[in-house]
This record gives sequence, C-alpha cells and structure tokens, in this order.
Amino acid sequence: MAQGRTLVLSVDRDDDIGWKAKVGSPAVGRTACLNAATALALADPEDSDVNAIFCAIKIFDELVAKGEDASLAVVAGDHLHMIEGDRRIAASLDKVLEETRVTDCILVSDGAEDEYVIPIIQSKIPVISIRRVIVNQMPNLEGTYYILKKFFEDPKISRMVFIPLGLAMLLYASAYLLGYPAFATIVVVGAIGCYMLYKGFGFDEIVHGIIDAMRIALSRGRFSVVTYSATIILIFIGFTFGFSSVLRYYIPDPLLGVFHSLMTFIWGAIVWLIIAGLVTSIGILIDVYINEKENIGKVVVFPFFVTAIGLILWSTSIYLISINPVPDFPLTAEAASQEILLLTSIGILSAISGVIVQFFVNRKLAEELKQEIIEVM
Repeated sequence: MAQGRTLVLSVDRDDDIGWKAKVGSPAVGRTACLNAATALALADPEDSDVNAIFCAIKIFDELVAKGEDASLAVVAGDHLHMIEGDRRIAASLDKVLEETRVTDCILVSDGAEDEYVIPIIQSKIPVISIRRVIVNQMPNLEGTYYILKKFFEDPKISRMVFIPLGLAMLLYASAYLLGYPAFATIVVVGAIGCYMLYKGFGFDEIVHGIIDAMRIALSRGRFSVVTYSATIILIFIGFTFGFSSVLRYYIPDPLLGVFHSLMTFIWGAIVWLIIAGLVTSIGILIDVYINEKENIGKVVVFPFFVTAIGLILWSTSIYLISINPVPDFPLTAEAASQEILLLTSIGILSAISGVIVQFFVNRKLAEELKQEIIEVM
C-alpha cells in the first residue's frame, strides 16, 4: 500500500507572525516557514510560537531524512478576534491542502489555545499526531513575575483586565466625590457584574459584529450604515436607563440582589433595545431588498422576532420585580399579572405574524423565480 503525503502543520492561533513579525499566512514550504520563524524570533525572541515553528521544521526534516513524502506549513488566525481568526485558519488550511495535496497531518502547537482549532483541522484532513511544544523555564519568583509581566503586556489580556478594573475604580471615586459613598460599592459591583454578563453572554461578539457590519456597509454604500449608527446610540441610551433602574430600585437582599438587579436592568433598558433591534432590522431589510432581493425571506422575520423576544422579556421582568418588596415600583403584583399576559400574548402574536409573513414572501419569491425560468425558456 502506497504511503501518503504528510503535512507538518504549525498553528499560530493569535497570529503572532503577522502581528509582530509582519509575515503573511499561510507560509508553505521549509524556506517560507524558516523565514517566518526567523522574523518572529527577531521581533520577539521570547514568543513561544518561535519554538513551535522551529519544532515543526525539525519534524519535517526528520520525515524527509527517513525518505517520507512530507510538506510543511504555518497557518495563523487573528490576534484580537478569535472567531474571525478561526475562520481565517480554515480558509488558509484549504489553500495549503489544495497546494500540497497531503493526505494526513502532524499538528505542532505551543499550547492549549492553539489546540482549540483541532476540530477545524480534523474536519479537513486526518490528524495522525499532535506535538505540543513546552519551553523550559526556571520555576522561581523572578521567572513568575516576568511571565505575568509579559502576560499583561498582551493587548488581548490587558483590555480584558485593566479596562474593567480601571472603570470600576473610576466609578467608585466618582460616586464618592459626588457625595454618595453608600452607593459607591453598589456602582462598582454593578459595573463589574454587567461587564461579566457582557462577556459571558457573548455581547462583545455582537458588538464586534455590528462594527464589522457597519464597516462593510459603509464601504459598499449601504443604507444600513445609518441604522447601525442609530442602533449604537439607542443601545447606549437603553443601557443608561437600565443602570438607572438598577440604582433606583436596588434592594439590599444578598439572595435576590444579582437576580433582581438583572431584572430591573432589563425593565429599564428593554424598550430602547427593542427599538434598536427594529431599527437595525429595517436597515437590513432595505439593503437586502435593494441588493439581494432573493434573500428577503430569510430576514423578513427579524422585526417580528425582535418584538416578540423583547416583549416577553419585558413582561417577565415586570412580574418578577413586582413580587419582590421594591419601594416605589409603579406596578403592583396584580397589575403586573395583567401586564405579563398582555405583553406575552402580543409577543407570541408578533412571532406568529412573522412566520406567516415569511411564508407568503417566500411563496411570492418562488413564483417570481418560476416565472423568470419560464420566460428564459
């Protein structure tokens, strides 16, 4: 049985070769990979990806010395956005496979983060071996301090750690100087909690998606760039009202504190967030109708579903707040019961209406497509 061709692949998920060494990805072949490793070593001699690439070159040389048919490549992702980076790795790997015609792969990685892309690689080529490169370090206090120092110098880490801590300290100082020392801790804890929810629910990816969509829409002269701008303003207003509601209806209950704060934030912000979702949906609908009319059936349900989800969340927050001992809340438990029935019913009707509208739009598009085919024939 003929032996296949093996790809020795080094993965740089955070794109240090592009970010630091300005080397394009993918790098295919021993010369290109050696140049990439050398450039990265000169740019940052302490980067562990240097060792990983040199290890891949060593494995490649050993295979060739044994008479095996092998190829060598380095693929990189994105330094700041992991999702976009993983997509870039998948696209780069397709180019490498098309160029090298390999049948199996040896993956070389410098840590667990790079190994997150193993499912992506395995979906395209069998991985027969994984080599993880570990750089030997002196385990003393000075070495630990140095590692932490380099760790926090990374822009990805510093943005995740220093920005929320700095914002929390600034909020605490501002509340104290304004004469509200009792609320200073509440404000700080609330800000940190909102940041954790922001990261935990993946809102940061949504924000990045909106910004990327704005950039694409602006470059293509799309109408949605206007609605995206309005959406950002409306979201900011909604978050402001949400935080105001948390401060206004705060209850000092350690068991219900976090959950109650989340509900009051939703109650204060949801109307503006619904409007923001509708504005975005309108912009998307207009762009799709003008430029990609055949896809209008996929997006026509957006405003209906945004309204449905928003109203259901709104009604739920109203009821859960009203059954707690919240001073000065405008609705009683009885009135909130009526509100939740009304708003939930409207939300369900909105979702059903969206599905019905989508059905008729898709049928209309199918009829138009059929008529065009008949006219062509």
